[in-house]
Amino acid sequence: MDAYMIIEAEIHDRERFAEYAQAVAPLVTEFGGEYLVLGGVHEPLEGEFGKQRFVISRWPSLEAARRFWHSERYAEIRKLREGTGRFRVILIEGRTQEAAPATEAKR
Repeated sequence: MDAYMIIEAEIHDRERFAEYAQAVAPLVTEFGGEYLVLGGVHEPLEGEFGKQRFVISRWPSLEAARRFWHSERYAEIRKLREGTGRFRVILIEGRTQEAAPATEAKR
């Protein structure tokens, strides 16, 4: 079952963060992740949002995302992100289309 990593980021040092982003992208791919959203324009429909940016990546499973997150290689790259902003990260298990209820799948 797919998993999704959602990152809410408020970047304070864009130049240094860019180094992290450039270094982490190939590792995400190597571990089976795929970026779906990389910042971009967002439109709040309900609730309070500030200057956050959002990154959403899809993973083949929770286990694959965890292997990436807890890997020694990511730990080294993650050091590049330190002090560049505030981050909140959540990992969410998704569901496959086959698992969707019949009424939802027909829409």
